[in-house]
Amino acid sequence: MSVHTAERPTSQQRPGGRRPAALRWRAGRQRPNVLGWLGALVWLAIVGVPLYALLVATVQRSENYTAEGPLTPPSDPTLDNYVKAVENGVLGFVLNTAVVTVAVVAIVLVLAAMTGFAVVRSRTRWTSGVFRLFLLGLAIPSQAVIIPVYLIILELGLYDTLTAIVLPTAAFALPVCVLILVGSMRDISEELYEAMALDGAGSVRTFLQLVVPLSRSGLSTIGVYAALQAWNGFLFPLILTQSMESRVITMGLYEFQGEYRVDVPGLLTAVVLATVPLFIVYLFARRSLVQGMMGVGGK
Repeated sequence: MSVHTAERPTSQQRPGGRRPAALRWRAGRQRPNVLGWLGALVWLAIVGVPLYALLVATVQRSENYTAEGPLTPPSDPTLDNYVKAVENGVLGFVLNTAVVTVAVVAIVLVLAAMTGFAVVRSRTRWTSGVFRLFLLGLAIPSQAVIIPVYLIILELGLYDTLTAIVLPTAAFALPVCVLILVGSMRDISEELYEAMALDGAGSVRTFLQLVVPLSRSGLSTIGVYAALQAWNGFLFPLILTQSMESRVITMGLYEFQGEYRVDVPGLLTAVVLATVPLFIVYLFARRSLVQGMMGVGGK
């Protein structure tokens, strides 16, 4: 007597011929996202075309650039624009800008971190007043106080020096940076402070071993903000400096503008050379930058 065992129906033999939901979901995931690809291509064109025009202009002669247009591939490429940019002192301008940027970032990181820690941990009326004073700085544009700043720099004997650019740039970047750091430090739980206190840690040790590591996201954010303010600053270098020795890149670009014409390829070459240091810094600090912008740097 033979015994017939019933076979379990497979996914293709199930009633209705329908596949399981998991297989249908996987099949749906494999479908090409046409709209996503089109959007990516459009965005690539928006970003890539100006970048292409910028790089092409740096290897064109001025007369060819005017006659052929910005998007035409160069018929006679040359590196003379880079040689002229170096001869006009672009590397010195970039070096001065880098010195100003590093100094501004260092000042802002130290002062903003200590101020934010004092505001978060100290609940006295004096500390609250100082914090409100910093917030008041958000409403004061630098253009409104440029004359008093000029007079102060003149009285201190700092006119036409890089220090004259560093100090006001850091001062006007501090309000936003303090506000960002206060919000970041307030996310640190009270239990961690209590654990540090039970361990016998004082304010300095708590600040260095607890607050600073857990505030890396905020520190990264304000570092980038202060660096951009210093690198792209124009008003303070224009008013507070004069000589070629203290000229930064935003002022150095004027060297490529004549009385009756503008050397567009030379100017764009200087712009490319000025962005190279920022690009190198981004390559090494992109992870901290992205984490800082997402607010998950040290947590």
